Amino acid sequence: MGQLQERYKNYREPQKYMAAGVYPYFREITSKQMTEVTDIDGHKILMFGSNAYQGLTNDQRVIDAAKAALDKYGSGCAGSRFLNGTLDLHVQLEKELAEFMGKDETLCFSTGFSVNQGVLACVVGRNDYIICDDRDHASIVDGRRLSFATQLHYKHNDMEDLERVLSKLPEEAIKLIVVDGVFSMEGDLANLPEIVKLKHKYNCSIMVDEAHGLGVFGKQGRGVCDHFGLTDEVDLIMGTFSKSLASIGGFIASDKDTINFLRHNCRTYIFSASNTPAATAAALEALHIIQNEPERFENLWDVTNYALKRFREEGFEIGETESPIIPLYVRDAEKTFVVTKMAYDAGVFINPVIPPACAPQDTLVRFALMATHTREQVEQAVQILKKIFVEEGIIK
Repeated sequence: MGQLQERYKNYREPQKYMAAGVYPYFREITSKQMTEVTDIDGHKILMFGSNAYQGLTNDQRVIDAAKAALDKYGSGCAGSRFLNGTLDLHVQLEKELAEFMGKDETLCFSTGFSVNQGVLACVVGRNDYIICDDRDHASIVDGRRLSFATQLHYKHNDMEDLERVLSKLPEEAIKLIVVDGVFSMEGDLANLPEIVKLKHKYNCSIMVDEAHGLGVFGKQGRGVCDHFGLTDEVDLIMGTFSKSLASIGGFIASDKDTINFLRHNCRTYIFSASNTPAATAAALEALHIIQNEPERFENLWDVTNYALKRFREEGFEIGETESPIIPLYVRDAEKTFVVTKMAYDAGVFINPVIPPACAPQDTLVRFALMATHTREQVEQAVQILKKIFVEEGIIK
């Protein structure tokens, strides 16, 4: 056995939970990602663990667009956007996204993770500063680690702490504040109005990750920046296709000069194969749908507000969420896995959140809504989860 194998032979944490029958990951689904899914044993389960906020992953128009692109362009581009992998379809999506997001230009990447990872490593360097919220997404954390900039952070949504950090930095230095628009585990929003005030006070720039805001907040789902009327104040806006846009990939939107620099220097863009034709066409069609069907937003917020109301009425601790992401706090890692398994067995698919995705004392299960959910489905899930949380002594 080599040194590498020797190092990991005793890593058996997952196997402990497997043996206990509560391992909650890699659950196999054999159907489309809808409000109700089928597992490998043929059981029907209410899906409240999806990020498909607009409920478009099984929309026939999106599927047909992907099929048409597959027929026209083939299964892949066999290269990077930088060299042989740019299609007219990619360019069309980038143009329409730029207009949609209210920025000069966009660049599309193969994954949302690679957007944050590549952009942060590229736009700031030595003698610059990256300042992040404590609960920023892992892709932001990895991106800042790849940068040569000095890495700083502030307590979650604590504007006094952010100002404390900024007040110590040189005025002439580039200072990039990076924040999730919607925090993906807790469902609360960044305090963007106050962040913008601090931007001007301390001569900073701002990047907002709209992964969970796109298709949820703002006019036609333009995101949290638009929701607050602050798009022009935000220097870089990142978004993904894997949630409301029913595909896979991501983008960065900014001014033309910043995009020009990224297009020729961002390593995760230049050295990654371009997004597949089918995925690109699916995202483009989903973008068209959400711009033309306001009723999807109406239903998303109807079921979201209903769920928020019902969970609070039943005594669940749900924190300060303002979005279709509803954290149901358990505050015990072992019980979090138990609750997830009990819910699954009772027909409700939810996701466990444990460290490092949260602090040890903040473990929770994540309940997420789609525009295609009904109040009846929400109510059924609330009743099932209430019974489990009472049995486990989490709520009374």
